[in-house]
Amino acid sequence: MKSVAVGDIFITPDMMQNGFEEYSGHFGPCRYFYFGSNDRKDMRNTVKIIEAGRGAECQLPEGLMEAIVDAEVLMVHLCPVTETLISKAKKLKYILCNRGGMENIDIEAATKRGIWVITNPAHNANAVAEFTIGAIFCETRNFARAHYSMLQCEWREKYPNSGRIIEIKDLTVGIVGFGNIGELVCEKLRPFGCKILISTPREPDRKNPNIDWDKVKYVDFDTLIREADIVSIHVRSKEKKVLFGEREFKMMKPTAYLINTSRSYMVDTQALADALKEGQIAGAAIDVFDREPLEKEHPLLGIDNITLTNHRAGDTLNAYKDSPAMMLGELVRWLDDGKLPKFLQNRGAI
Repeated sequence: MKSVAVGDIFITPDMMQNGFEEYSGHFGPCRYFYFGSNDRKDMRNTVKIIEAGRGAECQLPEGLMEAIVDAEVLMVHLCPVTETLISKAKKLKYILCNRGGMENIDIEAATKRGIWVITNPAHNANAVAEFTIGAIFCETRNFARAHYSMLQCEWREKYPNSGRIIEIKDLTVGIVGFGNIGELVCEKLRPFGCKILISTPREPDRKNPNIDWDKVKYVDFDTLIREADIVSIHVRSKEKKVLFGEREFKMMKPTAYLINTSRSYMVDTQALADALKEGQIAGAAIDVFDREPLEKEHPLLGIDNITLTNHRAGDTLNAYKDSPAMMLGELVRWLDDGKLPKFLQNRGAI
């Protein structure tokens, strides 16, 4: 199968080439292209344009339109796959997108042509899960605040949660959403021995042997936010729906913490700022924001009982370099065994 791969500064053409070489018996010649800037900051701005639905404004790599004509497989990360590009692809069967979001893919145009769109929301799942565990400890045990004080030559003794710091083994962690990331967070919490509450549309099948299911309880959303000492969000929703606002913060324990490494729109930022200032909750760790980078007047700045990180959760070398082989492996299992790819996004194209 002839292939075309378009890398960028995050998932490079070399990473994609390594993936294709791993499955060289299934794929023929592949042409590699580079999309966007060599500067990470510039590419973050490009991502904003793409996620705003304006990918057609981005300049495609020179020669891509010609190369796509006889390709059967197209692999991308951030490169927009527009209706114009799809219309040139006379033999295209599969679009492999090395990310969870599909904002850069004209999925309607692909479906009309019978082209499968396969994404990879799991590519950074382990990275985000690891980061979440770190964020829990960072906020509850004051790592960042203590570090900042030491840099200022201050030996700080009093913190927002002083006198209320409890080891995680005696806490209840609530996981909102139990997809790839939520399940991994649950796995990684096992050694700490804490109780875990799960709220998700469907009760998990409890087959994962890496989870101590005796410590896990499936509950409704309101029960979780009332009973959890730590609430961690791991939901992916097509609708930009606020999950945590004034109502939810009033329901949470005053000793509870909120962790958000998922989507910024899940949390009402002003309501969170008010809840932190008024002591409705003990603290929060937030990695995602509606507008990035933050503006000076952002409501969460200047609050002591919060840990802020600049969208770092999924940013690991592993998350990027391993993704192409993960995606190609999914496609190969379909080609060899007839097993549908887990993240096939347009079954109407079958």
